Amino acid sequence: MTALRIALALAPLLLAGPDAAGASPATAAARPADLAYGAYQRGLYLTAYREATARLDKSPGDAAAMTLLGELFNQGLAVRANPEEAAAWYRLAAARGSPHAMATLGLMSMDGRGTPRDLSAARSWLDKAAALGEPTAAYNLGLLLLSEGSDQASARAAALLTVAAEAEIADAQHALGVLYSRGQAGLPRDPAKAAALYLRAARNGSIAGDVEFAIVQFNGDGVAKDETAASKHFRRAAARGNAIAQNRLARLYAMGRGVPRSLLEAAVWHLLAKGQGLEDRWLDNALSELPAADRKRAEQLAAERSGKA
Repeated sequence: MTALRIALALAPLLLAGPDAAGASPATAAARPADLAYGAYQRGLYLTAYREATARLDKSPGDAAAMTLLGELFNQGLAVRANPEEAAAWYRLAAARGSPHAMATLGLMSMDGRGTPRDLSAARSWLDKAAALGEPTAAYNLGLLLLSEGSDQASARAAALLTVAAEAEIADAQHALGVLYSRGQAGLPRDPAKAAALYLRAARNGSIAGDVEFAIVQFNGDGVAKDETAASKHFRRAAARGNAIAQNRLARLYAMGRGVPRSLLEAAVWHLLAKGQGLEDRWLDNALSELPAADRKRAEQLAAERSGKA
């Protein structure tokens, strides 16, 4: 997978039921319970496969069932992972108007997974999906356009990221927050808006959102300064393995800012960050006189928290 995006081709389906391309809410509500998607969402993947196959036997043009089979083959759920088979199902679904299938084909074309690597085709699929309101396609197309660097592409990227952010795509909220914090892509520099977007991203599960919000909250940049509250965001991201958050949390413990001063805790988080390659000479010096017993205990705790104990 490329570093260009965070929304992955293997991400779970965002659909709550059949692809309702062109269907009104009333039409969707009138449909009987979708056994295939219901089984998928409960983790009953073999049942989902059987139900989707049965649906296609009854209705060969069922785009939602095709999309679901593509997802199962893409992720290797109840069937052996087969990117080529997945892409074939996604193409059939895309031809029948499935935005999710189009978006996933865009990512697969970008990576050359299950289909030849073709950035032009990737952009085309993402463009079509975004035009139909698929938020992850809007996010990924936005990042692709940002990489082009032109003013026109950047302006459209900002608009697409805004659409995805409003759909509560956490990575889009984080990316849009970065643009507002820097005043890029034709957007004004707006620290308050950036902070609000980072917080929304954090609440939607973004580790990067947690880290960015912790930094601006600690510094009082666009949001009221609160070192104690910021430390909680750093801790949450650190517990999820983010090296930057681990490093910042170690410094907070070493200084006693936002948390009670504890060189033992500082050593634990410093070791975890160093284990991921993030060195910090200031912390090395601050912890140089830590008693041998505490240093050993810190190593034990670091191993436990990293799951290597």
